[in-house]
Amino acid sequence: MKLLALMKKEFARFFGDPRLLITMIVPGVLIYLIYSVMGNAIFGGGEARYDFRVYVSGESAVVDVIDAAVASNEGWTAEFIYLPADGVQTVDEALERVNGGQADALLVFSEGFDEAIAGTGAGNVVPSADLTYNSENETSAAFASLARGILDNYGRTFSFTVNDFAESADFARNMMAGLLPFLIVIFIFSACMSVTLESVAGEKERGTLATILVTSARRTDIALGKVLPLSCVSLIGAASSFLGVILSLPTLMGISVGSAVSGVGALGYLMLLLLIVSVVPLIVSAIAVVSTLSHTVKEASGYTSVLMLLMMVLSIVAAFVSGIGDWVVAVPVLNAVVCMQGVLTGAMSIWKCLVSFGLNFVYTALLVFVIARLLSSERVMFGK
Repeated sequence: MKLLALMKKEFARFFGDPRLLITMIVPGVLIYLIYSVMGNAIFGGGEARYDFRVYVSGESAVVDVIDAAVASNEGWTAEFIYLPADGVQTVDEALERVNGGQADALLVFSEGFDEAIAGTGAGNVVPSADLTYNSENETSAAFASLARGILDNYGRTFSFTVNDFAESADFARNMMAGLLPFLIVIFIFSACMSVTLESVAGEKERGTLATILVTSARRTDIALGKVLPLSCVSLIGAASSFLGVILSLPTLMGISVGSAVSGVGALGYLMLLLLIVSVVPLIVSAIAVVSTLSHTVKEASGYTSVLMLLMMVLSIVAAFVSGIGDWVVAVPVLNAVVCMQGVLTGAMSIWKCLVSFGLNFVYTALLVFVIARLLSSERVMFGK
């Protein structure tokens, strides 16, 4: 009951101040505006119309899935030309057409691709699919963005390779996907800071924390009474950021909402949501530790600025450093950023996402334990 009373007090403090609610909604609005402007600058106002010309070597039902996704975009058409065709007999000749701009992409499927995925094929050969395009060509890049997302979510039992004739343009797209998780984490941190910063330090200044500490309430209940409601409140900001990502992706990628959904996939969006949800209580707990160690809100604000810089460094690392190993799942915040980047670039690792999700909650529990121990220290609470 004491825990519920403490949580009720924190909820009342938040919902009694409409300005705090506004700070929760602002991150998602900013993400949407920033990436919508970037998308309009890259692709121009409105949705583009494309007529795709794609060579196909081998056979797979996934071509029909891609064709249906293309048709879902108003004004988009696709012509799939199976090799050998008139004037183009080999894969190498088709590659020359793609590189020269006479075609937009080449899809190569291994023999018996669908049968191998379904487990009905002969032998133990791993099926493979290759997508080759030229991202310097806007039409080719648009098709690759759509087809790549569908192939990423078509199955996890085959080898999938993407080849781009313009490496610099592909790097720019990956950079944009890397910066989006960075913005998400920073905006979430700002939202958490606005409601958490004075959670303990503010009550120290007002003298209300001493009143709570002399009661029979356990220190763990007091810590949970701070972290749980503040995390729930901060989840409003997380939801706002998540919606900002979903709504801005179509404009950022220059495609329709339906194609953006099929490109990232329902599973990809679910992983994004889970990662964001796991980061919120972790950041709230970290700020609460800083607030507990501080004697005034001003002091807590200074320490939190240092913590924010650390978060920024961890978040931006994923955008500029390639080839980060699997060990990243053990690093709080950075694990979520790297996994979100993987989802947005079509290189999602489900096990990394789930492990990062679980570990972030483990780190949150450890920070709650630290807060409880700090609340038991007279030197920390009263400077004795």
